Amino acid sequence: MLRTVANFDRIGEENAFAVLARANALAAQGRDIISLGIGQPDFRTPDFIVEAAIKALRDGHHGYTPANGIPQLREAVAADLHKRFKVEVSPDSVMIMPGGKPTMFMSILMFGEPGVDILYPDPGFPIYRSMIEYTGARPIPVPIREENGFAFSAEETLKLITPQTRLLIINSPANPTGGVTPKSEIDKLVAGLEKFPDVCVMSDEIYDHMVYDGEQHVCLLSYPSIRDRLILLNGWSKTYAMTGWRLGYAVWPSKLYDYARKLSVNLHSCVNASAQYAGLAALTGPQDEADKMVAEFDKRRKVVVEGLNKLPGVSCTVPKGAFYAFPNVKRTGWKAKDLATALLNDTGVVTIGGPDFGILGEGYLRLSYANSTENILKALDRMGQFLASRKAA
Repeated sequence: MLRTVANFDRIGEENAFAVLARANALAAQGRDIISLGIGQPDFRTPDFIVEAAIKALRDGHHGYTPANGIPQLREAVAADLHKRFKVEVSPDSVMIMPGGKPTMFMSILMFGEPGVDILYPDPGFPIYRSMIEYTGARPIPVPIREENGFAFSAEETLKLITPQTRLLIINSPANPTGGVTPKSEIDKLVAGLEKFPDVCVMSDEIYDHMVYDGEQHVCLLSYPSIRDRLILLNGWSKTYAMTGWRLGYAVWPSKLYDYARKLSVNLHSCVNASAQYAGLAALTGPQDEADKMVAEFDKRRKVVVEGLNKLPGVSCTVPKGAFYAFPNVKRTGWKAKDLATALLNDTGVVTIGGPDFGILGEGYLRLSYANSTENILKALDRMGQFLASRKAA
């Protein structure tokens, strides 16, 4: 029998892709499936971005690029961050990545080993915990509570830090909850971190363009006191409907940058050349299409929340960011994953059970409103009929 190293037994996955595969199999059988599961925009990548990639190929950009990304794209990322958040970022601290996950992988790999703690949001993006466990580090969940608007509590987070803590992962706007942590709470967290100078922070800000109801995204780069231990994760997937392009970026503190570069060389050599030119066009070109997407997500958000709050046994806190709703389904009597499975099999509506995002996800479903308003209304109707007629087993 083939033998693998023990840490591979600890690695998890993102169940949203397994649910997507099941939904696609049902659709191939002729079932009418409405997907509120996978977290990707239902819009096309704007045409001018696609054309930039085509032009790059026609211009001969077919070869390897620097492991940290083409210089003009790193410069554009730095300029964009300065324009939006008034922060000074050197292009030499920017690293272009094949999506967002490699930055998670590298950050957790740098700090994770047996005997250390890594703090991560729960419920939160499942790859955080998966990678922490893979390294042998101890995953310490930071509770993300509905009664707190699905924002993290600075006080609660700081109390979890011990001498064994190496890395703190935060995510706002958040997946799966749509929660946005207010500036006042982030201020408290950063002030408290001054007592823990050896704790690094990875801030996942991939949904930073998607905030609603007058909220403002707070970029962690805005806090000088933690810049020398802050890893920023961001990218193009959500903002520009470029999930399949696999294009992201990270801003690294200088003492970690070369480690990340060497990992990139070992892992993926470099990022797809034409995709980088597409990313350059996205940042430097018109933002109208991206703004329209956010405006449409905002309209759908209101439809989703209103509809969910009318369903029997369901209540939904208003999400302030991203394109997810995280309704509370405890009063339906169903376990969350059982309900998600039954909704898919019986009604063709794809959702994700809250436990796929952490221990504290039980009692919740995640719905992505990255689908048309027409389909969302149809899905809500099916869910309502199901809940009115089916009791939990």
